Amino acid sequence: QVQLVESGGGLVQAGGSLRLSCAASGSGFSINVMGWYRQAPGKQRELVAAITRGGRINYSDSVKGRFTISGDNTRNTVYLQMNGLKPEDTAVYYCNAEGLDLRPILPKSFGSWGQGTQVTVSS
Repeated sequence: QVQLVESGGGLVQAGGSLRLSCAASGSGFSINVMGWYRQAPGKQRELVAAITRGGRINYSDSVKGRFTISGDNTRNTVYLQMNGLKPEDTAVYYCNAEGLDLRPILPKSFGSWGQGTQVTVSS
């Protein structure tokens, strides 16, 4: 079973920066893509940014030019550097990982979520 542990959330003023980290632990798996989602009160969870093992990156339009996602395949870790934060970025940020569980005779896909980390941006 893949476990994701997030860190780096907090309270920051508008225009400030935060860096989120997410590390996947466990054994017998291969991760294909890791990403960050966020959920603000009363809203649906939405994709913020994602990165594949091969380095392909996708950002939501709302964070392009301000956020940067990066990954370390050797450590199964993903980072989200958030600059120019705005009050509307306030949300719980969740790490997500998708890949293959290699333990069964026939590998099967999996998806895991972290516990979430709160990011609050004050105006």
